[in-house]
Amino acid sequence: MDEKQRYEAGMQVRRAVLGDAHVDRSLEKLNGFNCEFQEMITRHAWGDIWTRPGLPRHTRSLITIAMLIGMNRNDELKLHLRAAANNGVTRDEIKEVLMQSAIYCGIPAANATFHLAESVWDELGLESRA
Repeated sequence: MDEKQRYEAGMQVRRAVLGDAHVDRSLEKLNGFNCEFQEMITRHAWGDIWTRPGLPRHTRSLITIAMLIGMNRNDELKLHLRAAANNGVTRDEIKEVLMQSAIYCGIPAANATFHLAESVWDELGLESRA
């Protein structure tokens, strides 16, 4: 793929995973300072990695959530907790990732993420999602 194709493929996956509303808000905030960074994210994170055939998006969502817990990146974590449902990830699967992260990332990180996940689901009206 050339850079334009990679960007287009990345934008398609980015929209499918994060939703049009989020992506549109990001694009509305483009300016001379951040536009190259946003293009890079779309080309490389979404166009190079999320389009690879080796793992389904469902698995990529779970891995991303686990890594963001370990890195203590709550804004990105909240974004990916919201997006996980678009990839077929269930509440029980996220709970298992949080349980495992308690061992490998620490109890405080997992505890904070349990609270964060519950707040995300409350905002989305998904309290009863299984």
